Amino acid sequence: MEGPGGFTTDGAIHTLKPSALRTFYLVFSAVYGSAIVALFYFHAKALLSFTTLVSFSINMALLLSDIFLAFMWSTSVGLRVFTVLRKEFPENLEKVMKRSDYPALDIFICTADPYKEPPMSVVSTALSVMAYDYPTEKLSVFVSDDGGSNLTLFAFMEAAKFARYWLPFCRDNNILERSPNAYFESNYPSSPETQKIKTMYENMKERIQHVVETGKVADEYVNNDNEREAFIKWTDQFSRQNHPAVIQVLLDNTADSDMVGQFMPNLVYVSREKSKSWHHHFKAGALNALLRVSALMTNAPIILVLDCDMYSNDPRTPLRVLCYYSDPKILSQYAFIQFPQRFPGVNKSDIYAGEFKRLFEINPMGYDGLMGSNHFGTGCFFSRRAFFGDPSSILSPEFRELRPDNAVNKHLRSIETMTLAHEVAGCDFENKTKWGSEIGYRYGSLVEDYYTGYRLHCEGWRSMFCNPERSAFLGEAPFTVGLLEVGFSKYSPLTFGFRHLTPCMALAYAEYAFWPLWSIPIAIYAFLPQLALLNNVPIFPKVSEPWFLMYVFLFLGSYAQDLIDFVSVGGTCRKWMNDQRMWLVKGLTSSLLGSIEYLLKVLGISASGFNVTSKVIEQEQSKRYEQGIFEFGTHSAMFVSLTMAALINLASFTWGMLQFSVGSSMEGLLIQMLLAGYGTLNSWPIYEAIIFRNDKGKLPTITTTIATLLACALYVAASFTLKHN
Repeated sequence: MEGPGGFTTDGAIHTLKPSALRTFYLVFSAVYGSAIVALFYFHAKALLSFTTLVSFSINMALLLSDIFLAFMWSTSVGLRVFTVLRKEFPENLEKVMKRSDYPALDIFICTADPYKEPPMSVVSTALSVMAYDYPTEKLSVFVSDDGGSNLTLFAFMEAAKFARYWLPFCRDNNILERSPNAYFESNYPSSPETQKIKTMYENMKERIQHVVETGKVADEYVNNDNEREAFIKWTDQFSRQNHPAVIQVLLDNTADSDMVGQFMPNLVYVSREKSKSWHHHFKAGALNALLRVSALMTNAPIILVLDCDMYSNDPRTPLRVLCYYSDPKILSQYAFIQFPQRFPGVNKSDIYAGEFKRLFEINPMGYDGLMGSNHFGTGCFFSRRAFFGDPSSILSPEFRELRPDNAVNKHLRSIETMTLAHEVAGCDFENKTKWGSEIGYRYGSLVEDYYTGYRLHCEGWRSMFCNPERSAFLGEAPFTVGLLEVGFSKYSPLTFGFRHLTPCMALAYAEYAFWPLWSIPIAIYAFLPQLALLNNVPIFPKVSEPWFLMYVFLFLGSYAQDLIDFVSVGGTCRKWMNDQRMWLVKGLTSSLLGSIEYLLKVLGISASGFNVTSKVIEQEQSKRYEQGIFEFGTHSAMFVSLTMAALINLASFTWGMLQFSVGSSMEGLLIQMLLAGYGTLNSWPIYEAIIFRNDKGKLPTITTTIATLLACALYVAASFTLKHN
C-alpha cells in the first residue's frame, strides 16, 4: 500500500518516498570523500618530511583527529543518501479494518524514583494514553515502578479514580492534549464542566504532592480495606533495593467503568522483586519483568514503551501504527515502529540543543531507508513477537503462558494469574534463562534501548520511523554516553554488525556506538592549534598554498551539509548554531569523561553506574533558561576541561589579533587564528558566566581558578616543548 510516487495515493493508509535531497547528498559525498583522501595524502607527505620529534608528534595528533573525523563522517553517508519519508492516513484505516478487529495494545510506562520523577508527571503520562481513541477493552497500561515506592502506588490509585471522569471528558470534548497536566497548562476553553474537572485534578494533585512531601501514605488517604491491603507489603524491612514483588490491578476493563458506564482500560502497577545480591539491569530488567507480567494478564501482540515523562500528544497515534501493523506481513517482519521524541519545553533558541534533532529525527529517517529506525527507548510500538526470536523462529520461554502466541483465558485478578505474575516478577526468575541475552530487552549496555534495537536488526527484523506533523509524544529526555560498551564488545557494529547487517546499516549503528569518541578530535583541535599559535608555530598550510583551500572546503562543507540537514526538518539557523556549540561542549565534557570512565572500567579501575535523572527544575533555573542563560551552578570536573579550552582559545585569538595589528605576517597561522576565533565565539556563555554574572547559575570560582591554573600549566609545558625541540 505504499505509494512510491509521493503522498497522494488515493485510498492508501501509508506511503513512502525518498528524500528530495538524495541526489545532492550523493554528489556531495563523492566530492567530500575525494577531499578526505587528499587530506590523508597531505598528512602522509607531512609525516615523511618531519624534522623533529615535536613536528612528528603534532602531525600524528592531527592525523589521529582527522582519522576519527573521517570515520564518523563515513558512518553518516548512508543515512543521508538513503533518507526516506513516510506518511500515514488513519482516516482510511476503516476501509481495511473494522474497529472490532483492532489488536490488543499493552502500554509500558517506566518510573524509578518519586522524588526525581514526580508521580504527577507519571500519572499524567498514564492518563494521556489511557484516553487513546482505541477500544478500551483492548487497552492495558502497565506501570513499572522500579523504585518500589508506595507513594507511586498511591498516586496511581488516585489516577484510577480520576480516570473515571477524565476519560469521558476527553472523548466527549474531542480533546487532543489528553495529558491533564498539559491540557490545564494550555489555553483551554473554559466551561462549568472544564472547571469541575480541573478542580478534581487540582485536588488529586494536592493529595499526591502532600504524600510525596511527607514521605508516607497517611490513614486519612486510605479509603477501604482493599486499598489498605495494597500497602501491606511496605514493612520496615522493605527498601528500594530489597523488597518482594508488588503487583496491583487498579483497573480491570471487564469490571471497572467510568461515569458514563463505559469500561475503562486495564491499569496495573508492577514493582519487580529486588534483592541486594542480584544485578537488576536497570530499565531493561524492569521492561522484561513487564513483558512477562503482561504476557500472563493480556499478552497483547503490540506493545508501546514510554518513559514516564513522555506523554501522548495525539489520541490517534495507535491508529497510525495500525496503518502498518494492520498488514500481517508487516507485523511479522517489522520489530517496532519508532516515533521521534519532541520537547516543547525548549526555549526559542534551544541553547542546550535539547531537541536532539539529529539524534531523534534526521538520522532515523536515514536508518528507515536502510533496515529501519534505531530504537530510542521511548515512544516505540513493538511487535511482542520480536522479543522472542528472529522472524522465522520463536524461542521458547520458561512457561507456555509467556509465549507471544499464547491466548489469555484467565481473569486479570484470578489467584492463578496473580500467583504466576508474582513469580515471573521475581529477581531469580531470569537465572539460567535466555532473558536479556536472546529473549526480551537485551542486557550488556547502559544504553539498553540502542542495544536492543541493534540486536533485533541483527536478527533479521526491520523497523520503521513514523514522524507525523502533530507530535505523537512530548516530554523531556537526558543524554547518555554509555555507548562504548557496545562499540568495543563482541557485538560491535564493525564486526558482528557487518556480518548480520548491510554495510551502510552497520556503519550507521557504529556512528552511535563510537559517538563518545568525537571527544578525541574535538579536544585536540580545541587545544593543539591554539597552543601552537601562542608560540608562533604554524601547523597548517599557508594561505598561498592550494592545501589551504582543501581545509577551508572540508570545514565549511561539513558545516553547510549539517545546516541543510537541520533546516530541512524544521530547525532554524539560531538553533543550529546552538546545536553545534553543544556538540563541542559535549565533546569536551560528557563524551570526554565518559570515554575516560569507560577506559578505566576496562582496566578494572572503576565501574559505570546509573542514576535517575531528576525531572525537578527550580523556578530560578527555569527563568534563566527561558532567558537563554547557561546553567553551571555547581563545581564539576566537566566544567574544568570546558573552561580550560575557553581560556586558551581566548588567549590564543587575542594574541593572534595583536600580532596582526602590529603588522606581523599571519599567512602561515591563519587557519589556527580561525580555529581560535571559532572556539572563542562558541565559548561566550563561559566568559559570561565567569565575568558578568552573579546569579546561582554562574561558573563557580573554584572551577575558574582550577581551570586557569591548569591552562597556564598546559601553556608552559607546550612552550617548553616547542622551544626546546
